[in-house]
Amino acid sequence: MPSLLYEKRDGIAYLTLNRPEVRNALDPETICRLADAWQDYMSDDSLRVAIITGAGDKAFSSGADLGKLIPLFTGARQPQDEWDRRLLAHRDLTCLALLRGVELYKPVIAAINGFCLAGGTELIQATDIRIAAAHATFGLMEVKRAIIPAGGSMVRLPRQIPFCKAMEILLVGDPISAQEAYRIGLVNYIVPAEQVMATTEAFARKIAENGPIAVRKIKETVLKALSVSVEEGFKLENESARVVMQTDDAKEGPRAFIEKRKPHYIGR
Repeated sequence: MPSLLYEKRDGIAYLTLNRPEVRNALDPETICRLADAWQDYMSDDSLRVAIITGAGDKAFSSGADLGKLIPLFTGARQPQDEWDRRLLAHRDLTCLALLRGVELYKPVIAAINGFCLAGGTELIQATDIRIAAAHATFGLMEVKRAIIPAGGSMVRLPRQIPFCKAMEILLVGDPISAQEAYRIGLVNYIVPAEQVMATTEAFARKIAENGPIAVRKIKETVLKALSVSVEEGFKLENESARVVMQTDDAKEGPRAFIEKRKPHYIGR
């Protein structure tokens, strides 16, 4: 079985980290397959929202495979297969896999069904909505291994939760519970384990039914506005509104409301 399962159903892309025997740790194959899946999701106009999760009920992902991925990058292990060689030749695949510095304006929802540590916690920071099982745990343990969480956490985490809590997570390296992750705003909801995917899919279906251009422009505007002044942010907002209001979907939405029917959005 591949280390990542990638499926498309009803406008939703499903990405499932598929190494449950090692808590869905990220090895070179998984990094390459993740990068390919995100690239396909970005380019496929029929897909309106993505769900990323981990196989099994024990882990979303425990992070980088310390026996395969990190030794490959440090030179402690020589490349042994096509995935190793591809990743060494194209190290930017790691950034794409973790959606670090990637302009992805379609929404992504995380279904977190257990351990979500190190690279797992880094990956969910690139998602827009996060649903966690009550038994899930989170953390950035890299500092305990004398390495750093360079998959985006030193930049993203202080922007997503209170600064002091971000620094505690980054500098101490201890895991936190799902309840603490919810309290500080790292996840949206905590649900029983058996309800994680159903809850996630409910959100995905709602988003998939919305105007796709409006959805993408909302995410694009929010992300771009994070790094500019309020005044510049309003300019971005104005431009996004101008683009959206010129679409056929923007005419269809109000018309469907007046006619008391479900809108039919075509993405233009």
